Amino acid sequence: MGIVNVTPDSFSDGGKWFDPAAAAAHAMNLIEQGADILDIGGESTRPYATPVSAEEELARVLPVIHELRRLRPEAILSIDTSKAQVAEAAVAAGAEIINDVSGMSDEAMLAIARQAVAGICVMHMQGTPQTMQDNPFYDDVVEEIYMYLCQRRDALLAAGIARERICLDPGIGFGKTHEHNLALMANCGRFHDLGCPLLVGHSRKGFIGKVLHEQDADRTAGTIGGALALARQGVQILRVHDVRQVREALLLFEACGGLD
Repeated sequence: MGIVNVTPDSFSDGGKWFDPAAAAAHAMNLIEQGADILDIGGESTRPYATPVSAEEELARVLPVIHELRRLRPEAILSIDTSKAQVAEAAVAAGAEIINDVSGMSDEAMLAIARQAVAGICVMHMQGTPQTMQDNPFYDDVVEEIYMYLCQRRDALLAAGIARERICLDPGIGFGKTHEHNLALMANCGRFHDLGCPLLVGHSRKGFIGKVLHEQDADRTAGTIGGALALARQGVQILRVHDVRQVREALLLFEACGGLD
């Protein structure tokens, strides 16, 4: 899954693809690099990010979705949003997946998910982007997130959403300390017991810089290392900025027996 941030303030590439034409060109480049899915977002969810209105978010993402539908109608598009209004309009424009960092906690979003013929990804986040890194705490981060994702899966099933439409994300970096992130990265295999595909978005995140003892380091190699660990655990969807590098590393990892 290639990341297309149509934002001025995302943590890694904020502003780089803020212009819709630049974002669409970037998305086309990610397809050429081997992205199977494009995840398009118009609101930053980095720690302490300023929320934007649904109208502003739609103004950012809809031109990109329309342009990609025109240029590459076969491309699989995901809308990264926690707002029902944005999800509904994006699906109508051609998005096939709703990727909700708030875990479909909004009843209006749940109703849209039920009506839409779309894939649904629900993520764990402790708090909101404005509060999640204030003091994240868990007695057992893996098991507590397992139970949360189990509850969200069951809520979707009870709402009439078929299991094959559901994907689950433990939410690396969303209300977690460095130690929490590493524990989740090492134990993602636990979440396979939930019976849904897994999505993990670890790309370029701060825990990589901490492991490297250099917060300003280029995090591409660290992202690749994390991707290999996740692939070894059978994680089905890797949400990354550096599509070509991760894809090529995975091809070699598999060819050399890394996925056996």
